[in-house]
Amino acid sequence: MGGRAGSWRSLSDSEGEETTSDPQPPLLDHQGAHWKNAVGFWLLGLCNNFSYVVMLSAAHDILSHERVPGNQSHVDPGPTPIPLNSSSRFDCNSVSTAPSGSRQWALCCWELHPGCLFSFGGDQLVCYFLLLTSPEPQDPGGEEEAETAARQPLIGTEAPASKPGSSSGLSLQERWTVFKSLLQYIVPLVLVYFAEYFINQGLFELLFFRNTSLSHAQQYRWYQMLYQAGVFASRSSLHCCRIRYTWALAVLQCLNLAILLADMWFSFLPSIYLVFLIILYEGLLGGAAYVNTFHNIALETSNEHREFAMAAACISDTLGISLSGLLALPLHDFLCRLS
Repeated sequence: MGGRAGSWRSLSDSEGEETTSDPQPPLLDHQGAHWKNAVGFWLLGLCNNFSYVVMLSAAHDILSHERVPGNQSHVDPGPTPIPLNSSSRFDCNSVSTAPSGSRQWALCCWELHPGCLFSFGGDQLVCYFLLLTSPEPQDPGGEEEAETAARQPLIGTEAPASKPGSSSGLSLQERWTVFKSLLQYIVPLVLVYFAEYFINQGLFELLFFRNTSLSHAQQYRWYQMLYQAGVFASRSSLHCCRIRYTWALAVLQCLNLAILLADMWFSFLPSIYLVFLIILYEGLLGGAAYVNTFHNIALETSNEHREFAMAAACISDTLGISLSGLLALPLHDFLCRLS
């Protein structure tokens, strides 16, 4: 009887433990969801930037292709570039590789082809619906708690999660106050993007070295590749190196612009490999400025202001790129008229 009583007691204790203990989600499932979200966001960023980067990298080839008489194919007729202005030491195209209005509108229209939608839009839909994991509501019984849980970030960050709908309740005065406090980050990022895109779309084509085995088009492709490699490396280095004072990056980027702009006039850089190093360094500065700017804003703004602050700071790169394009076009035309 004692043995039976002990067995019944142990059985009841084990049943009690099973009923009172809260179910815990498996650690492997949580880690799997984290990596799915990480891969999903990485693919979304890749699809978002792929066509833009390809268009910039192929700008010189596109312009060279258009100026070949009678060339109706999409294949470069030969590796030898055909200079438009043989009297100029810059070997210029008729227009700069900086964005121009009519070409951008034409590209936007061509991107509405169904193949482009399937390639990039379809990939983004697949990533969003099949890879990203929606957080489970913490209290399915309450509608408000479920909505709050659904707004939690998919990948945890050091910054606390913002309250749902917080930015929509800000007054105009509060938004202006937050925006003024962001100028310490917005202005340096505008300068960084202005300097680097002035270099990329205004000077890359004009940095032409004749004492090398690389053709003009190959030199331009190497410039773009090294720049993008630097951006990729620095945007991925946030956990290794964090920069609080982003204005220092703006000063260094403007110094890069001054060095390359001076080389346009005086040609004091003896080798293209020095230009390769400067352009790689340019990409490192640009990527570091971008990722550290938004990281600092996320950490230093309050919960109720964070959503608006992150959205407002997005104007920085667009403003810098637009201003650089407006100045790069007339500069290109001016330099190409020089003999």
